[in-house]
Amino acid sequence: MAEIKLERVTKRFAGDTVAVNELDLDIEDGEFMVLVGPSGCGKTTALRMIAGLESVSEGEVRIGDKVVNDVPPKDRDIAMVFQNYALYPHMTVYDNMAFGLKLAKTEKGEIDERVQKAAQVLGLREFLDRKPRALSGGQRQRVAMGRAIVREPQAFLMDEPLSNLDAKLRVQMRSEIGRIQHDLEVTTVYVTHDQVEAMTMGDRVCVMKKGELQQVGTPTELFEKPVSLFVAGFIGSPSMNFFSSKLEESNGGYRLKLADHDIAIGDKTLSERPALKQYAGKEVIVGIRPQDFEDAEIASDAPKDARIKAKMDLVEAIGTETLVHFVVDAPVAMTDDMKELAADAGTDPQTFEERSKEGRNEFVATIDPRSKVKERSEAELVIDTNRFHFFDVETSQGIHGESNNHE
Repeated sequence: MAEIKLERVTKRFAGDTVAVNELDLDIEDGEFMVLVGPSGCGKTTALRMIAGLESVSEGEVRIGDKVVNDVPPKDRDIAMVFQNYALYPHMTVYDNMAFGLKLAKTEKGEIDERVQKAAQVLGLREFLDRKPRALSGGQRQRVAMGRAIVREPQAFLMDEPLSNLDAKLRVQMRSEIGRIQHDLEVTTVYVTHDQVEAMTMGDRVCVMKKGELQQVGTPTELFEKPVSLFVAGFIGSPSMNFFSSKLEESNGGYRLKLADHDIAIGDKTLSERPALKQYAGKEVIVGIRPQDFEDAEIASDAPKDARIKAKMDLVEAIGTETLVHFVVDAPVAMTDDMKELAADAGTDPQTFEERSKEGRNEFVATIDPRSKVKERSEAELVIDTNRFHFFDVETSQGIHGESNNHE
């Protein structure tokens, strides 16, 4: 096992296209680090530079105490798991798992011991004599993992290994990968576009955008204290709701407008974000996570200045919670981050901008499944005003401490 360090790592392709720009990242020994971001953000390129499959234009990649910029992939003591499995169809499961060890001229008894041990961990012992075509997608992915495990490398590098699986199998496999990595305690770098995957698997998560590191932290840190509007909008499912509003000071407290509703900001929010006071009388972008709404019929003791009325366009009852979709008359400041998030969600940024200018801001709330709200009817929702997030209109950076240093 070994720690992995990227120090100001940059990758330029022909035509001066910068895929990764001065990436600094320390991955601890035995840590499960997830790289996540939209397509084209540079996460796979970063992984391939660690593996040696892409050259480094500037900066240093270290594995353990060794700079590996000029070390061939086969000599870096890492094992990769790809999304397409890359199994040999004419070989049995056993031979696929043993192939790398045979190439390395490992002693036959040790090969058998390692393959049997990995097969036991992965639940593959009964499939060792089968060919890949006789296996399910999940079983093939486990064989690919087994091939990596038997090598006993310093690090695992995984490039969207679950993207070819159906939804149910993905959930099952991500818990299996997490369990195996925890048991083996091997440093792991895992690339995915799926932020739910990132949040459920990673010890820490590195969010990237356009080749640059946006924030790295535990899943809880990213969810609770996003440093920017982009991180806030990318992390969390369903995505955070955003609107712009002028922050008003009133009788020692602070308020804002959401459509026709005058909302008081909770004391906890103010104490955790003292820099917010510097924005009194100014426009800010406000973020509310869907989970921070509740049906007023259920949260009946909530204060009146934490409530809004809205017409429910769509109600989706999914058992554990109910998702309600509604439109709020509150435009969003169209920053570059907002456009990037719209594009990643598959929405044409121009359409999104036009909709915002018209004041048609589409919100999603997740409320208690006991709620009786109906589609096409008006309902009153309560907002947890201690859970607001605030962002600077000009920079899209989060508003946090005294100096607004985006802690």
